[in-house]
Amino acid sequence: MNGLSPKTADYAQRVADSFARQAALATMGVRLVSVEPGMVVMEMAHDDRFTQQHGFIHAGVTTTVLDTACGYAAFSLMPEDAGVLTVELKTSLLAPAAGQTFMFEGRVIKPGRTITFCEGEAFALNNGSRKRIATLSATMMTVLGRDDVKS
Repeated sequence: MNGLSPKTADYAQRVADSFARQAALATMGVRLVSVEPGMVVMEMAHDDRFTQQHGFIHAGVTTTVLDTACGYAAFSLMPEDAGVLTVELKTSLLAPAAGQTFMFEGRVIKPGRTITFCEGEAFALNNGSRKRIATLSATMMTVLGRDDVKS
């Protein structure tokens, strides 16, 4: 455990239910691996449909999944009636995204009532090896009282 406390007992189910409505991630074959308070892990197999011209997974795909992992890490700590939106993010691409499978970890660095700071890491997995390919820093916002932003 990381010492962070969710505001609801069913935080993991709320994340899973919201994740199931992510059409873009379903198209990319991303799956939710684990949910803990303030920490989410996702996985995606290599798929040629999401590569750039050199055969690496596209930076936009990597950023999308990292953003989502961080968003759900923040969401896991939010009240029941909250939604989550990204306020800003920065991705650092450390190595080409060449792998059989990719792991995306999002974690809360500093939770807040309205603003939550998160960091994410993406890893390429190849024959038992794990290589960090990207990091992401993100600011997430707790959204209350909006019917169009319910996670």
